Amino acid sequence: MIRERIHKIQSELPPSVKLVAVSKFHPVSELMEAYDAGQRIFGENRPQELAAKVPQMPSDVQWHFIGHLQTNKLKLVLPYVSMLQSVDSVRLLDAVNAWCVREGRVLDILLELHLGAEETKGGLTEREIENDILPKASAYAGVRFCGLMGMATHTDDESVIRADFARIASLHSRLRTTFPALTSFTELSIGMSSDYPLALSAGATIIRLGTTIFGPREY
Repeated sequence: MIRERIHKIQSELPPSVKLVAVSKFHPVSELMEAYDAGQRIFGENRPQELAAKVPQMPSDVQWHFIGHLQTNKLKLVLPYVSMLQSVDSVRLLDAVNAWCVREGRVLDILLELHLGAEETKGGLTEREIENDILPKASAYAGVRFCGLMGMATHTDDESVIRADFARIASLHSRLRTTFPALTSFTELSIGMSSDYPLALSAGATIIRLGTTIFGPREY
């Protein structure tokens, strides 16, 4: 079933869009089903779960961390991931950069945009990204700024979701124009199982699908 779901999704995606299989709470046996179907990018949001799964999966898996990361958990995540999608504060950015510099590594990251409609969600403001972080991008030797990540408001109202995605996409476009030297700033990670068709229409380059691939989570 997982194989069929992945093949169906991949057949519908533009070649330029990356599929992240959100595997949190799912056992390694199910991840291997996805792997055997050709899936290579997996997303986790809990440090301990990520660290436990990595050695059980093939070495060519690309791991993305997609959840809030506490600065005291960096060593459980950063050695294993190819991309940190959820840089949601300047404090975290500074800590990740410092860790990577010490380890002699450059890590791909996305800046997570906070949408004000939901105060419970974390993330950076447009002002922080545009005025405080990216003008100083060259000072961050341990990270590569690859784009934006965001989540639409949790609602059944498609007009609200479309507006949220349009706002993130608009900021992404503006930043690429404002900071042309950041040639790596190409990724737009928006869209989950409930709304990814709308994200694709807004220009997503990465979608993060869990339930659509694996079915309901096992808690």
